[in-house]
Amino acid sequence: MTTITSVELNYLVFRYLQESGFTHSAFALGYEACINKCTIDGNVVPPGALITFVQKGLQYLEMEANLSNVDGDADVDEDFSFVQPLDLITKDVHELRQMIKEKKKNLQKERDKDKELIQELEGERGRVREKERLEREKEHERDREKIERDKEPEKQQEDQVDREIITDQEDKDTVKHEENESFGGPEPMEIATPSTSQTCEIPSSDVTVLAGHTSEVCACAWSPTGSLLASGSGDSTARIWTIADGTSRSGAQNGPSNVLVLKHVKGRTNEKSKDVTTLDWNGEGTLLATGSYDGQARIWTTTGELRSTLNKHKGPIFSLKWNKKGDYLLTGSCDKTAIVWDVKAEEWKQQFEFHTGPTLDVDWRNNVSFATSSTDNMIYVCKVGETRPIKTFAGHQGEVNCVKWDPTGSLLASCSDDVTAKIWSMKQDKYVHDLREHAKEIYTIRWSPTGPGTNNPNQQLVLASASFDSTVKLWDVELGKLLYSLNGHRDPVYSVAFSPNGEYLVSGSLDKSMHIWSLKEGKIAKTFTGNGGIFEVCWNKEGDKIAACFANNTVCVLDFRM
Repeated sequence: MTTITSVELNYLVFRYLQESGFTHSAFALGYEACINKCTIDGNVVPPGALITFVQKGLQYLEMEANLSNVDGDADVDEDFSFVQPLDLITKDVHELRQMIKEKKKNLQKERDKDKELIQELEGERGRVREKERLEREKEHERDREKIERDKEPEKQQEDQVDREIITDQEDKDTVKHEENESFGGPEPMEIATPSTSQTCEIPSSDVTVLAGHTSEVCACAWSPTGSLLASGSGDSTARIWTIADGTSRSGAQNGPSNVLVLKHVKGRTNEKSKDVTTLDWNGEGTLLATGSYDGQARIWTTTGELRSTLNKHKGPIFSLKWNKKGDYLLTGSCDKTAIVWDVKAEEWKQQFEFHTGPTLDVDWRNNVSFATSSTDNMIYVCKVGETRPIKTFAGHQGEVNCVKWDPTGSLLASCSDDVTAKIWSMKQDKYVHDLREHAKEIYTIRWSPTGPGTNNPNQQLVLASASFDSTVKLWDVELGKLLYSLNGHRDPVYSVAFSPNGEYLVSGSLDKSMHIWSLKEGKIAKTFTGNGGIFEVCWNKEGDKIAACFANNTVCVLDFRM
């Protein structure tokens, strides 16, 4: 074991006193310890050497106290937080271990108490809600009976009047609608769900249900080049489904011939730490990256072979994206950092530690620079090789859930729990537009594949935002004005996606339904209702199939043709 001599220690203390401005003390120590006669080369000793030395010693003691802890799956980071520097200096390793054990036990007790309290509150809330519901139903029933009794003698006459009023009202509505269409002013259009008779429900013959996952499916993505669909689930697997071209066949499609199961844990499934939280295909469609609750990113081939496991994050990965070139993978984690990985070398290239809260989303601007957002309300634009952010966007007053660059990489859109979406430019620090029409948290945003630099250059560039207020809103990006409010859902909208030609928008909600909106006609063109809340929707590259992943463990593929 390496030891330090008294001469070396004296020199470190001498340098510390000198660097800290304690000139007289340094002179006295130097004279008494004969520093001028020691053989140490002062040029090779870096500034702050004593502090570094002490810190390293403390870290070593922390590790010694933790790494030999008996708990196999001890969270070392959490254990460190129980230990103060003074403890490390005054207590031996055995005492430190005991102290950590005690504090962990107390913490666990508190957590258990909190859990019980939450369960109790939930139960109480449920009972209160049920009681209120029953009371309301009884009241309605009493009212209905009273009305029936009062109106029985003149029922026929009332019916006749009602019919006339309804017909008259319908005529008025038709006239009003036509007037609006003819003289549409600058006011944003409110688009509500048409009645069921008008809505075009997608027939079951156009739906393929992919069964096999054993827990909720939270992510899905089409390969950019082929007929492969990837899905990620809470059952600790991702799956690659081969979807036949042409029309679907109704019923479950889950035979072994068309699905590859990518296991993130050996043996036991549904292990919560292995939830697959996010996934993304590279531009060539040859590799699939998955991010998991265990903090690892994994890269798979289209044949289901695990190519790489990328391990450095200390918490769940919430977002992950390939750059266009396909040489870097970017991950954002609950550990407050983002990491750029060199895919070929299978190692991390650079870790970016700017946020003070979990990183919620990441998005590449080009092959070397990207944006990150966090629960700390901040957005940073970073560049590989740079040690500081190249741009900082401050302005949100709540967690920033999503960031997306427009197709040319010149504007960045963001959305937040503060109920706003914002548009930013690299040319200025303050936001360009502050979009404030939603009533609740905005969960996600998407740019249309239209305007300059896209395959649809003659169409207007718009931004879609999906919110917990059950609406999707479309924005004119140039003016920062609301174009449409799409009001077809009854519960939070978690996901939206534009069709490749920019003419349609699909939205998926916790109300179990997905609506396909025609942006030309400003109405719902098709709709589908499944058996669970929808977490993500996506179009294939041809624009003739839509995938949706559900809370009831299934993925549905819908044939879309107008």
